Amino acid sequence: MAEHNDRGRWGEQKAAEYLERKGFRILCRDWRDGHRDLDIVAIDADRLVVVEVKTRKNADYIAPELAVDDRKMRSLGVAAAKFVRTHRYEFPLRFDIVAVTGTSDGDCVIRHIEDAFNPM
Repeated sequence: MAEHNDRGRWGEQKAAEYLERKGFRILCRDWRDGHRDLDIVAIDADRLVVVEVKTRKNADYIAPELAVDDRKMRSLGVAAAKFVRTHRYEFPLRFDIVAVTGTSDGDCVIRHIEDAFNPM
């Protein structure tokens, strides 16, 4: 498997562990609808939270969270709407970004941006 895929899976695991430590209840990971996907869907208090995880080895080129562009935000909005309809959740919806910078054989830095965007 490609190194960037392994790094992405590692970053999603780190993000999920981080969110659970903060009290989030993870509902699912890697939810897919066709070519769209949601990295993490969780409950935080009284909110349904869609979390986009971006993992980078380092932030020399671009901060991970800056990789979530307008097109990605719209795609996440469409996928989240389908998730809500499919599972019939009636919580207010929030979109977060978790940026993970580092490698599995070293330290990592996790940056959680709550209510990062609203694609609707």
